[in-house]
Amino acid sequence: MAINEETVKHVAGLAKLEIDEESLKTFTNEIVQMVEMVEQLEELDTDGVEGSYHGHPQINVWRQDKAEKGTDREELFKNVETQKNGFVEVPDMFNKGGSDA
Repeated sequence: MAINEETVKHVAGLAKLEIDEESLKTFTNEIVQMVEMVEQLEELDTDGVEGSYHGHPQINVWRQDKAEKGTDREELFKNVETQKNGFVEVPDMFNKGGSDA
């Protein structure tokens, strides 16, 4: 997988991150090294090796599924700046562009 500075700029833009030109080369090199390490791990023969999914055994703790009264909507909306049709209205992040999320 070829990762270059343009790819890093593109991904940073999607994540609403600003990377200056000085740091761009460093980030690009670090990401390339990470991808190379993962590619190296993919070469290992893991046939017959049982997967290890978590270092500590996980146990589900189930609770009884019963309906409970929630918080009153008027109480929830007391501190909301803008609302529309009963929902909290937030700034548009994807269609405006830029990094002012």
